[in-house]
Amino acid sequence: MKITKIFTFDSSHMLDGHDGKCQNLHGHTYTLEITVSDGLIPNGAKSGMVMDFTDLKAIVKQAIIEPFDHAFIYDGSNPREQQIAALLEGWNMKTLRLPFRTTAEHMSIEMYGRLKKAGLNVCRIKLWETPTSCAEYEGDHP
Repeated sequence: MKITKIFTFDSSHMLDGHDGKCQNLHGHTYTLEITVSDGLIPNGAKSGMVMDFTDLKAIVKQAIIEPFDHAFIYDGSNPREQQIAALLEGWNMKTLRLPFRTTAEHMSIEMYGRLKKAGLNVCRIKLWETPTSCAEYEGDHP
């Protein structure tokens, strides 16, 4: 059995060296679809559920929404992006350093890992950067 819950958050990033507009600092209202799979809970107050949507929301809020929302997400290995992050941090603005280029593809893999680490039996992440563009990650299926 699978359940899916949808979340939104706002972040900014840039793809330094990209050959298009995304080389510039810009933002997105991301839509994040989290799918969890498991058997149904057999007994108790949550009987008949894969998990309570409220519990799912709490895990996603802590692991993904709180660190990513309204942050400048940047590639910590890129010197130019590090300079921008340092400037923003000097103004007490929120940043999130990641160890890779901040594409939707990389971020969906990162989010999957964070949710697995939080103990969630996530089976799929779908990260929408725009209403028509998304990246999807299903764990062992690159």
